[in-house]
Amino acid sequence: MTDIMLFHHAQGLTDGVRAFATRLEAHGHRVVLPDLYDGATYHTLDEGVAHAERAGLDALTARGVAAAKDMPLASVFAGFSLGALPAQKLAQTRPGALGAVLYHGSVPAGTFGTAWPAAVALQIHLAQDDEWSELDVAQALARTAPRGELYIYPGSAHLITDSSLDEYDPDNTDLILQRTNTFLGALS
Repeated sequence: MTDIMLFHHAQGLTDGVRAFATRLEAHGHRVVLPDLYDGATYHTLDEGVAHAERAGLDALTARGVAAAKDMPLASVFAGFSLGALPAQKLAQTRPGALGAVLYHGSVPAGTFGTAWPAAVALQIHLAQDDEWSELDVAQALARTAPRGELYIYPGSAHLITDSSLDEYDPDNTDLILQRTNTFLGALS
């Protein structure tokens, strides 16, 4: 079993994010879902991004880091798009972190003032033509992580793993979950 903190995307802690967590739990993992928006969800990505910008990306990342205070040291931090920010920061800066799984987004390692830690595994999942994700940033990050994996999926949709949204892609989500579970199994 792996302890995972899974951060939601800009539209909030949707039913689709909860469903994804349930599928991880079905494989024996313990998943914690912090709500960085205090219950608010948004119907469109643009509305969610506008909220995130008003709240401040640094403030939301800090809320995510604070939410992890009770997580075991040997945890995995995962996040969808906006949620990749606190997940990546925790994986890079929290002593004892096992790994990060970043869905639909990542930032350069230098964003958090440090190189990617050699002992921390990394897995990134992006759609090839997703306008919201920066493929070159993800490629560079995966190359800097000694145990980095990058998976690129066909299409241009952004939040393909959220079953409550129109851009949901069940086939790619199944593959993403399979690869995530293989990654998590290797960490145990």
